[in-house]
Formats: sequence, C-alpha cells, structure tokens
Amino acid sequence: MVKKSVLAAALVAAAALTLSACGSSDNDSKKPIADISVEAKTQAATVLDQPFTKPNLVLTDTHGKKYDLREKTKGKPTLIYFGYTNCPDVCPLIMSNIAIAKKSLPEADRDKLQVVFVTTDPERDTPASLGTWLKSQDPSFIGLTGDFPTIQAGARQIGIGIDAPKKEKDGTVISMHGSQVIAFSPKTDQGYVLYSEDTTPEDYTKDLPKIVKGEKP
Repeated sequence: MVKKSVLAAALVAAAALTLSACGSSDNDSKKPIADISVEAKTQAATVLDQPFTKPNLVLTDTHGKKYDLREKTKGKPTLIYFGYTNCPDVCPLIMSNIAIAKKSLPEADRDKLQVVFVTTDPERDTPASLGTWLKSQDPSFIGLTGDFPTIQAGARQIGIGIDAPKKEKDGTVISMHGSQVIAFSPKTDQGYVLYSEDTTPEDYTKDLPKIVKGEKP
C-alpha cells in the first residue's frame, strides 16, 4: 500500500471540502451519487503527522441510551464514519468493506475493534432504524444519532464536513457529507489514520491488525 504523511492543518481544510452528495427519495428509488471530491483518490491510508483529538460527542445509541463517544471507546481501537442509512451506495459500501475486513481478524481482535457509524440524517435515522440497518452490516457496529448541530460540530472536530439533509421538490433528499473513515489509536485515543471512500476490503484487511495494536499501517 502506498502511504502519505500530511499536516493535519492542511488535511482539515481539504477534508472539509471533500463531500459526497448522496441522494435518496422517500420511496427509496436509487439515485446515482455525485462525487465532488477535491482530493485525488487513493487506495492508501493517510497517516497524519498531527493526529486528531477524538470528538467530544454524547449521542444516542441504537438502544436509545446515552453514548459518550470518548468514554465508551477509551483505550480501544476505533473507526469512526459519518454517513446515513438512506445513502444509495457510498455509505453502505464503506461499512460493508469494513465488515468484510473485520471478519478476517482473530476473534480477540474483532472484540477489541470498535466501529462507530454516526448518522448525518438524524431526522430519519432513529435509533431503531439505524440499529436495523447496521445489523445487516455487522451486529457489533455501533450506531449513533442525535440532534444535527451536535453531530455536525463533532464531525468538524476531526475535519469532516457535513451539511443538513435537503429535500428537493421531487422528494429526493440530498445529503452532503465527508466520506472519510478515521482510525483512532488504542494507545493515545487520537485519530492518526484516514481512509477514503475508495479503500478496498483488501486494504482494510492489511491494515486492521496494526490499527488494533495502535501501530502505523
């Protein structure tokens, strides 16, 4: 895998502009995704020179209970992704790729790895619907929802840009959101590796054993 090292400050500016436009109508008709990424896509991990601090987020999990992200994932290898369940392709593909790779880990490592999906569409992604969707990906995945301003502020803390979902005249709901996955170290609780939407199951399979240990991929 080709890897690159960048300054976190530059990454924040770039990541905020790296958004995917996901459209879905209320009748679940599929719309093609429009990618307006300003960064060249790569299959590689991006190892950060200056890691992100884990977002200070207190949301609601799929069981309707309060979930303090920092407290619950402290000292655990964690992957965080912001997306929504009605996304026609990018979000389910990313989660599926991670789920496939996670299965390749030894059981002990699978139990350690935390995969957190934070919805960018909290009005439609209720705890129950979010839980049902994630269960089809991997029952161990953690789903979080809450009020949009809180979610948006948490995303910005790690350089992820998201906009409030917008309903078009034809009923299509458009959501603009960054498609990066951030890996947090169990040693420092800092986000030190970034993955793009083009990361394959094979890429994750190679990297996850090191992510679990807090090592650089």
